[in-house]
Amino acid sequence: MFTSQTSSFQDSIDVEERDDFDSEDIAGYSQKTQLNCYYTIYLYQGTRSEASGENGAWNQRRADSTTSQEDFSLTLIDSSMPSEAEPELRTYISRRLSKGALLGGMGNIATVELSIPEQAVGCYCCLLEQERSPEQPDADGNGYVICFMGGSEKGLNLYPLLELDKYVQGLHSSLQTPELQNLETEVRPYLSRWYEESVMHIHRVVQLVQSNISFLLHAALSHTHVEVTNSDERTVTDVSRFIKAASLQGLSQQDTTAASLCNAISEETQSDLIIDCSTSPPTLSNTVSNRFCDDWTQAFLNAAERCNPFLLGQILENFKLKAIQDMNSLKRYVRQAEMSHYALFRCCQFLQGCGNGDVLLQNARAEHSDMPEACSIISVLEEFLRDQSLVKA
Repeated sequence: MFTSQTSSFQDSIDVEERDDFDSEDIAGYSQKTQLNCYYTIYLYQGTRSEASGENGAWNQRRADSTTSQEDFSLTLIDSSMPSEAEPELRTYISRRLSKGALLGGMGNIATVELSIPEQAVGCYCCLLEQERSPEQPDADGNGYVICFMGGSEKGLNLYPLLELDKYVQGLHSSLQTPELQNLETEVRPYLSRWYEESVMHIHRVVQLVQSNISFLLHAALSHTHVEVTNSDERTVTDVSRFIKAASLQGLSQQDTTAASLCNAISEETQSDLIIDCSTSPPTLSNTVSNRFCDDWTQAFLNAAERCNPFLLGQILENFKLKAIQDMNSLKRYVRQAEMSHYALFRCCQFLQGCGNGDVLLQNARAEHSDMPEACSIISVLEEFLRDQSLVKA
């Protein structure tokens, strides 16, 4: 069963009028400017773990950048934050560690008050633990605490936490010794790219296809495969992540079965959407859209013009929520139509008005594949939509 919190289509598009984004968030998002983003990496050491003489000397040199607690110490390695704000962040992280709120390899997001222009920012924190020595299996583990800051807590939460976790894990092989002799060549450049790699992909996709974004939205909802040709690897990855973020997979109780059936239906009725990047702007082939997806295009373009990926993330989330709400409405009407001709009429009216009938019926057919009466109703509705298309043509 799908869930929804969106009350109306216009409320979904008008992000600035929604309560789930605070007015101070929107105030910063409404200007065409690049948001400040920061990173920080700390060395985490358990007090019972034995450090070598060389590591001990390194720790001594870093004494001014170290916060010590009863059972651990936290030492600054590198940061892009203003110097006056970093000790505040270190105090916050130390408090979280003392409460056991940071689990190894699993990040979390919270709001942090710091002495930076934004004052309150969304902060992602993750503890990367080093493997413990077989000689000291009971010793407190060492590791690194990595923090990414930018936007707001709500803004960062719009991006899958697993993607940020995965990005941090990509640094694991480079974190071998406390001295981090590869800091300038590997670690710092990698950390500096977190915003570009983990947050900006939606913005890059909208900038790439511009008004053709409706075709990608329709492909995501209809389980249509999207192929990117004559492009670099990052663009291919960006488009793939956008399609995954815009799809409804993972939001249904019968997700695996429904998704596989939808894919089968899509393969029978549609060709792959091709994005050929050999031209500028790219050329799209086998394009399919509908009024529902077309209506969201301008909202995406307006948000992309503001150069703020967090607003784009909110719009994409609202797009999905509205699709989910319409899917719930259709399923309710289909159940009622099994017993009432008037409900069937209301169902036809709903499909005609929502502008997303083809996608909703495709998903409904997949989810009701083992219910003959519901499939019969869906067949009638599909015929109704075909007739409406012929009348308009």
